[in-house]
Amino acid sequence: MALGTLSSDWPLWPEGRGIKARFFPYRLVFHRAAGTSRGQMLERLVYFIELTDSEAVVGRGECAPLPGLSLDDRPDLMTRLSYLCQQFNAGEWAAWRESLDYYPSLRMGFEMALYDLRGGGGGQWYDSPFTRGEKSQRINGLIWMGTPEDMHGQIRDRIAEGFRCIKCKIGALDFEQELALLHEIRSEWPLRQLDIRLDANGAFSAGDVLHKLDQLAAIAPHSIEQPVRAGQTSLMAEVCRQSPIPVALDEELIPLTDAEQAMEVLDVCRPAYLILKPSLLGGFADSEQWIARAAAVDAGWWVTSALESNVGLAALSAWTSTLNNPLPQGLGTGKLYKNNIPSPLLVRSGDLHWDASRHWEWESCRDNL
Repeated sequence: MALGTLSSDWPLWPEGRGIKARFFPYRLVFHRAAGTSRGQMLERLVYFIELTDSEAVVGRGECAPLPGLSLDDRPDLMTRLSYLCQQFNAGEWAAWRESLDYYPSLRMGFEMALYDLRGGGGGQWYDSPFTRGEKSQRINGLIWMGTPEDMHGQIRDRIAEGFRCIKCKIGALDFEQELALLHEIRSEWPLRQLDIRLDANGAFSAGDVLHKLDQLAAIAPHSIEQPVRAGQTSLMAEVCRQSPIPVALDEELIPLTDAEQAMEVLDVCRPAYLILKPSLLGGFADSEQWIARAAAVDAGWWVTSALESNVGLAALSAWTSTLNNPLPQGLGTGKLYKNNIPSPLLVRSGDLHWDASRHWEWESCRDNL
C-alpha cells in the first residue's frame, strides 16, 4: 500500500451512525526551545478532528504536520482539511478518500478519530493491557540539543527519572564538544546501566560521516538515526554497510510514498532499524506496512512520536501497545508543552503508563485556543 492509495478496508467504516466531522486548530507552546540540527521550535500548530455520531459519541484525532519535514507541511493544509470535513459530512466517501492522498498527517488524524469512534469515543483508540492499566511500555528519554552543560543536565535528569535508554540529538554543536560530552556520560554510566541512542537528523556529510561514526562507536551507542541527509540512497547504503554503529532510517522513509520504491530503498540500504512516525508516514495502517517491509529486510523497528500533543501521543501509545515490540519506544514527549491536554498518560521509572484514574480534560483544548 502506498501513501497515495488507501487500502479498501482503511479504516473500518462505522456505517449508519450519521457521523459529522469538524476540526479546530490548536497552538502548542514549548516549555523550552526544541532544538534539532534543522533549527529550533518555540511553538507548533496542530489540528484536532472531532467525529460525532447521532448518539453524541465523539471520536477524536490529531493532525500534526511537522514544519519542514511533513509531506503536507504546505499552505493549503487547512483548506484541504476543511474540504475533507465538507466531503465527509456530505457522504461523498469516494471523493473524501481520494482527497486524503499525499496528506499523511490528515490521514493520521481521520484514522485516529474513526478508531476512537469505533471504540466508543473519549480516547478509546485500542483496547490492550496497556490501555487497561495492566502493563507499561518501555520508552527512551529524549535529550534535546543545547549547550554541553544543558545536555549534561538533561541526561542527569533522565537518569534520575529512571530511564535506562536515552536518545541524544546530535549534529548542531561542535562535533568535538558533542563527542566529549558523550564520552563523559559513558564514563559515568557504562553500557550495562544505560543504552544511548543517537539521532543526527542528517547532519553528517559524505566526506566526514564514516570518520565521525568511527569516533562515536567508542561510546558503544545502541544505534544512530539518519546519519546523512535523506534522499542519498547510494551514500546511505554505503554508510549502512560500513558503519560500526547500527544505522536507523527515519527521514529517509517520509518521501517514499510508493510501495515498490520503498522496498527498493530498503533492499539497497539494508538498515539495522526503521524509525516509524505515523503522523509523517500516513497513519497506523501505513506504518504497519512499514513493519512488514522491515521484516522483509531483517530490520528492527520502533515507534516514535513526532511532537504531537497528548491526544496524538496517547493514540500512538495505544496502537503501539498492540504490536508487542520489546524495544524501548520513542513515546515520551508529553511534557514538552505548557498547554498540553491533561490525559491518562504517565511516565514513571522510565516507563509509559496509562492511568485510568487520570481523566482527559477535553475542554481545556478550547479554553486555550
